[in-house]
Amino acid sequence: MTGRKHALVAGGLGVIGRNLVEHLAALPDWKVTAISRRSPDFDTPARFLSLDLMDADAVRAGLADVSDVTHVFYAAYQEHADPAVQVSANLAMLRNLVEGAEAASPALRRVVLYEGAKYYGAHLGAFATPAREDAPRVMPPMFYYDQEDWLRERAGGRPWDMVVLRPDVVCGFAVGNPMNLSMVIAVYAAISKELGMPLRFPGTADCYGRLAQVTDAAQLAAGSEWAADHATGGEAYNLTNGDLFRWSQLWEKIARHLGMELAPPMTISLTEMMADKGPIWDRIVEKHGLIPVPFDKVASWGFGDFIFRCDWDVISSTTKIRQAGFAPVVESEAMFLRLFDEFRARKVIP
Repeated sequence: MTGRKHALVAGGLGVIGRNLVEHLAALPDWKVTAISRRSPDFDTPARFLSLDLMDADAVRAGLADVSDVTHVFYAAYQEHADPAVQVSANLAMLRNLVEGAEAASPALRRVVLYEGAKYYGAHLGAFATPAREDAPRVMPPMFYYDQEDWLRERAGGRPWDMVVLRPDVVCGFAVGNPMNLSMVIAVYAAISKELGMPLRFPGTADCYGRLAQVTDAAQLAAGSEWAADHATGGEAYNLTNGDLFRWSQLWEKIARHLGMELAPPMTISLTEMMADKGPIWDRIVEKHGLIPVPFDKVASWGFGDFIFRCDWDVISSTTKIRQAGFAPVVESEAMFLRLFDEFRARKVIP
């Protein structure tokens, strides 16, 4: 579309949202409004709104003066141990935001929804790879399905449409967003180093040798900009770095980059073994003058356990999005090392 566009980004301080806000706000043809429960921790021309997406009335009131939104990017997420509650809560947040944006802005043209490889059953076990966008669904509950089905139905007959992007294991800089594998690795390494230990892969031997993929948050932000205007409405697209790697080949390079000795893998539960490491992290923060992010917000050890116990290949086909016009490729090894350097420069890790 021509003319200045206005993005409404839900989850504006998460690893997806923050990087998207920074990307779009730097472009001359975009205006950005972001939604987050927290205030931004960085300088940005974007406007931030503190809204509870579970409160439909509050969302409508908060968006009442945002009358020129052209694109909604939905990157909000709420974790729940109960799968049924996870479905209902995440569906309610999406519904409240879209209905609020729709009521406030007659200019709305597209909603971009983010999903992931769990759509294909990556969380359940081995699945057919490379996973294509038209793969059959797996047994629910899976909130991606409920969100996508509702959004497709809602968009029917309206002047706006929707596009789905399916990244996997998004890595990037975001303060206080623990579901970030690059931070899990960085903090685990920092604690190991503080204790005088070498760097060991904490997952299973099978996972160590399997093919894996990730998505650079910067790659996803660029792909989101592309999806805003160039993707075909109603379609879903896998969006990863476009390469594959094995932890067995990458782990030694991570250790070397972080100035650590490498030791053979040892399968541990990060959730259990990191439970008492808060005081050690506090000591690291004080010693190196780091940003004082609370230990329970710096890394999700349960997320790390899940990733490092995938005893199967995790591969999404990116043929569809490349053929549609978005073809950049990011080398995942270089991405991890670049992010560790960025975390150091921003005083998040030593």
